[in-house]
Amino acid sequence: MPGETATRSPRSITMRLGAAVLVAVVIWFLPAPEGVTGEAWHLLAIFVATIVGIMLEPLPMGAVAVCGLAAVTLTQTLSLRDALSGFSHSVIWLVVMAFFISRGFIKTGLGTRIAYSFMKLLGRRTIGLGYSLIATDLVLAPAIPSITARAGAVLYPIVKSVAEAFDSHAGNHTERRIGSFLIINSFNGNLITSAMFLTAMAANPLSVQMAAEQGIEITWLSWAVAAIVPGLASLIVVPFFLYKLYPPRVKRTPHATEMATTRLKQMGRLRRDEGIMLATSVILLILWIFGKQLYVHSAVAALVGLTILLLTGVLTWRDILAERGAWDTLIWLSVLVMMATFLSKLGLVGWFSGTIGAAFTNTDWMIAFLVLSLVYFYSHYFFAGNTAQISSMYAAFLGVAIAAGTPPLLAALVLAFFSNLFSSMTHYGTGPAPVLFGSGYVRLADWWKLGAAVSVVNIIIWLGLGGLWWKFLDIW
Repeated sequence: MPGETATRSPRSITMRLGAAVLVAVVIWFLPAPEGVTGEAWHLLAIFVATIVGIMLEPLPMGAVAVCGLAAVTLTQTLSLRDALSGFSHSVIWLVVMAFFISRGFIKTGLGTRIAYSFMKLLGRRTIGLGYSLIATDLVLAPAIPSITARAGAVLYPIVKSVAEAFDSHAGNHTERRIGSFLIINSFNGNLITSAMFLTAMAANPLSVQMAAEQGIEITWLSWAVAAIVPGLASLIVVPFFLYKLYPPRVKRTPHATEMATTRLKQMGRLRRDEGIMLATSVILLILWIFGKQLYVHSAVAALVGLTILLLTGVLTWRDILAERGAWDTLIWLSVLVMMATFLSKLGLVGWFSGTIGAAFTNTDWMIAFLVLSLVYFYSHYFFAGNTAQISSMYAAFLGVAIAAGTPPLLAALVLAFFSNLFSSMTHYGTGPAPVLFGSGYVRLADWWKLGAAVSVVNIIIWLGLGGLWWKFLDIW
């Protein structure tokens, strides 16, 4: 799990590093298949070893990525200029700057104020309380790419305080009063909102860049428009589904609205910094939505937003330097994008797509894509994080889907959406999972059963209703 590296013994770290290196050596010395260049094959060996390292976590993900970068240059698989090219991708800097901006929500308390405002409005019943927390996540998602920060830093403290206010505590058989439902509901809502915006999850730009390498352009607006209908449907259906399948014992929560009212009074009127943060968020959304008409790139829009916060003093340079998640993301995302880009440029992705796609030659593209999508989705049981699976499988599955006749933009978007939604199934599949599962409110067996059930609901909504919406948008 993230953060465990520091507690591992030197022997454990050495063994995990050794496993990753062994993978690289084995692939390196295997003969390259016909049609694959030696340079592409050697890069694949280093890439796979990097992914194995990310999965085994002998070191933090950023450190593993640096080791991969060193291997690429030391073996002269790529030139230093090419190896560092990933740091110049605009979509990476879009997410990095969004990380910086998201710190403003937490620092000013605006995120907490939004949560209590929704709670005051909808919190008289437990189901309404669940929707209020999800509504908060939805509002914050476009500007906070750290799903762990949204779920752990903003929502979890509120969920825990509400649960304890209704005498629902972890570890004393009162979890099911209200706490269990609020935890599992917030977790699944967090995953749905992360699928709705390009800037809502740190690894989403990785999908966008991999799609771009295959000639498919996905903008911030095109992602949001395609996701809005199935996303909102999931945000409505999934909480109600969980409420019925995993019902809390406490149904009415009038004290929650009273708590929210009290907390809002304690916070007082909207402060200067909160007002600036709110105004900046509105400006960002306008620029992201109408950027094409205004000739403003989405990364430039994020830079404008960050500049406003720095000039007004809402954020300081010390805040920027302290945003470890942003700098960590810059390192690992740049390295993985670089490797994925050159695997495509060197022809490996095209070779794989053509070879596997030949198996679907006489198959209707809808059936072929459904099979590919489901395999991609449920493969997440074997991954401890979104990034590892996206890095290792997204480009290959996208290429095969296109080779099978799937409309390219449809294939790219569905796999990108699934790269968020598939995390519902386990307690280790994404950053917020260990945080919320670790609260102790939901038993492991319940977490897995509910996650599997929610995965089916999301697939039906996103491929069913989503498919009709995408047909209307002429995506296929």
